[in-house]
Parts: sequence; structure tokens; C-alpha cells
Amino acid sequence: MDSQPVEPVSYICGDCGQENTLKPGDVIQCRECGYRILYKKRTRRSINFSFYAFVTLLI
Repeated sequence: MDSQPVEPVSYICGDCGQENTLKPGDVIQCRECGYRILYKKRTRRSINFSFYAFVTLLI
């Protein structure tokens, strides 16, 4: 079984706006102020969905 390295994900604190990077298993809490509501940062890669592929998923 190949274990791929887990890349941390960036989150923004809902209170102070500090950027936090979290890995699976980390406590969901701002490292700066302790606030527990974090918002996931938008991804930089573009995601394209074709209408045809979307319709075939629904059928």
C-alpha cells in the first residue's frame, strides 16, 4: 500500500483572519487566537465541469 504524503490545507480564522495550515488529525482551532471556526481557502487550480458529464452523473 502506497502512502502518499499528506499536503496541509490552508484555512482562514473566522475571528482574527490569520491563515492556518492544518493536516489530518490536527485540532480545528486558530493557532493565533484559539477561535474554532475556520474557513477553507479557495483552491488555485481551475476545475472545469462539462455539462454532458454532469447530466450523465444524474442519470
